[in-house]
Amino acid sequence: MSEAAKTAGTIVATPAPVLTPRREVWLSLKSNRGAMAALILILLLILCAIFAPLLAPHDYAAQNVDIALTPPAWAEGGNSSFLLGTDGIGRDILSRLIYGSQFSLMIGLIVVTLSLTVGVLLGLVSGFHRGTVDTLIMRLMDIILALPSLLLAIVIVVLLGAGLANAMIAVAITNIPHYARLTRAAVMSELTKDYVVASKVAGAGTLRLMFKTVLPNCLAPLIVQSTLGISSAVLDAAALGFLGLGAQPPTPEWGTMLADARQYIDSAWWVVTFPGLAILVTVLAFNLLGDGLRDALDPKLKR
Repeated sequence: MSEAAKTAGTIVATPAPVLTPRREVWLSLKSNRGAMAALILILLLILCAIFAPLLAPHDYAAQNVDIALTPPAWAEGGNSSFLLGTDGIGRDILSRLIYGSQFSLMIGLIVVTLSLTVGVLLGLVSGFHRGTVDTLIMRLMDIILALPSLLLAIVIVVLLGAGLANAMIAVAITNIPHYARLTRAAVMSELTKDYVVASKVAGAGTLRLMFKTVLPNCLAPLIVQSTLGISSAVLDAAALGFLGLGAQPPTPEWGTMLADARQYIDSAWWVVTFPGLAILVTVLAFNLLGDGLRDALDPKLKR
């Protein structure tokens, strides 16, 4: 048989492409329709917040009592210039919702950053230094968790004073125990592994073990908790705004918009409905994305 015939009859097997961990996580997340829909919604929310001055048809603080409580454009008596209608003092609801996305994202990111930073530091210290230090930190976390988070946030805001900044600090404090306990559990699991023992034998110091050896291997559960924490932060901040302890008028924060619209529940449904839907969709999107990340990052769930 000629060499060409041998070559023609030979089936060359092509090696399967090697999946990197990041690509594997992305493919797992991509197969989750709920998580992908949530990701698209979150990206739209981010774009809406970035380009709010271009997207908002009106000034969110402009008042005109002559057009107060105008129904949405498709409803009877609606005005095409105000697609979602106006509130009790004639401000455009759509413009206020668009600008409100900036505050919602800012609240979520700042609260998660503060609580994650403090919680991770406390969890690392507690996991590495067992004994009295660990007991004191964990008992403090247990005390915070024993109190209803919203009630504790209200107490903190009352002590600090009403305002958006103080509301974010209060919500961040109530979320610290979740990150601290999660980090401590992950650290205690990693400390028993061979690579940590090898690093200790090689002479690595405590700080190097904490931040360069152990912490990178504890990021998966922290990423999931951070995503879920954004939705919790948005919801808690909206609750404080609804109670008059968060963002103050005329700031177009969705919880504050709901508080201003309470008196119009029976007479103007759109004033209450659209801010409530904005909170609902945002919280649901981050929750779905967090569930999808949990499924993608957890090897047990992937199997």
